[in-house]
Amino acid sequence: MILEHIGLNQINGSLVVLDGVKNAGYEEMIELRLDDGTTRAGRIVKIDGERVVIQVFEGTRGISMKNSTTVMSGRPMEMKLSPEILGRVFDGLGRPIDGLGDIYPECSRDVNGSPINPVSRVYPRNYINTGISSIDALATLIRGQKLPIFSGSGMKHNELAVQIVRQANVADGDDFAIVFAAMGVKNDVAEYFRRSFENANVMNRVTMFLNLSNDPIIERIITPRCALTAAEYLAFELGKQILVILTDMTSYAEALREFSSSKGEIPGRKGFPGYLYSDLASLYERAGIIEGAKGSVTQIPILTMPNDDITHPIPDLTGYITEGQIVLDRGLDYKGIYPPVSVLPSLSRLMKDGIGAGYTRDDHSMLSNQLFASYAKVQDAKALASVIGEDELSSADKLLMELGREFEEKFINQGYTENRTIEQTLDLGWELLSMLPKSELDRVDEDVLEKHYKPKA
Repeated sequence: MILEHIGLNQINGSLVVLDGVKNAGYEEMIELRLDDGTTRAGRIVKIDGERVVIQVFEGTRGISMKNSTTVMSGRPMEMKLSPEILGRVFDGLGRPIDGLGDIYPECSRDVNGSPINPVSRVYPRNYINTGISSIDALATLIRGQKLPIFSGSGMKHNELAVQIVRQANVADGDDFAIVFAAMGVKNDVAEYFRRSFENANVMNRVTMFLNLSNDPIIERIITPRCALTAAEYLAFELGKQILVILTDMTSYAEALREFSSSKGEIPGRKGFPGYLYSDLASLYERAGIIEGAKGSVTQIPILTMPNDDITHPIPDLTGYITEGQIVLDRGLDYKGIYPPVSVLPSLSRLMKDGIGAGYTRDDHSMLSNQLFASYAKVQDAKALASVIGEDELSSADKLLMELGREFEEKFINQGYTENRTIEQTLDLGWELLSMLPKSELDRVDEDVLEKHYKPKA
């Protein structure tokens, strides 16, 4: 039996309080009917005995405390799903906004997802090729992995996200698709994403979720959950290899902070709620491969570090949960290098098991290790040059300085539309390492050196 509750007890921002509600469920959806005949959706975010706090998605402006009617649905928020969600654009709550009509669903799924049994998880192997050398060679994205990008305000993470969507593919020809969710973006940025995907003719394999900066914050909290629900459906029911790109997780976390504050919760570090870690984990841990399923869900969350501070709670907690990170460097950005990937703090913890013979190429692991080691020596040479001047360096250090310049300008730096194969990337790495004498390449086996080392005449 559906009960209607007439009137409200309190209104506080986007929250309304209702007393005398029995058998309510946390996250349960409600319908709020206004006295002018319109309706608004909401969900229960707090229960205290028979008192419930409801978050209204469209805000509480114009709501009457006496005449409004609240109807409980008895269900959490669900998203309607079918194969036709590919190529479509949705708002933050999973409603179509591309003018192509409603989705005719084959099923509905709770946007909060269902826990994956750890025993049924399959260890991630095989890589996703992004066509970007600094990622493919040095921080390889593995299928089923969660690999965040740590950026800064004003840097080119949006362009990098578009390039990954445009170029990403899997090597063995499996059915590949992308779920792209933007949170708290301005209208021009949202339009840039849509236009870029359409111009690149990749929209047919992309499902987009757009939450704008002037949309309600509760919608921003739901957006990544809708995106991941769509990804799980495409991966585990339709058997596709899904890459989920979530940008910007900082906007999400700040919306969570504002929402927590409006509920009167005790703040933690920098005002963020104490459950920020578990909340982020509830999103990131929805990546993976399940035994018996053909598909996989891989995540690239993008976040802008406030004041470029990698110890800020958002990147700090993200780093604990995920399997590595790709860090963008403002110094490289100032030099005009794109993408400005800072190689040394970037890593992919699952990379070692998804590259090499049978995946990329047998020399990939050793080349990667040697590039890291040599570039670390370049930083030492730069530090010394800043003290005594480059002219006073030894010939070996001058060679390292030259390697560093070539590495940044030719390997890290590549065109916005340049899509390099893994072979081109690895060959370019060997071309750069061949600038050094063999004695300096101490991370590579002799037989691999014989095959790939090509010193300039």
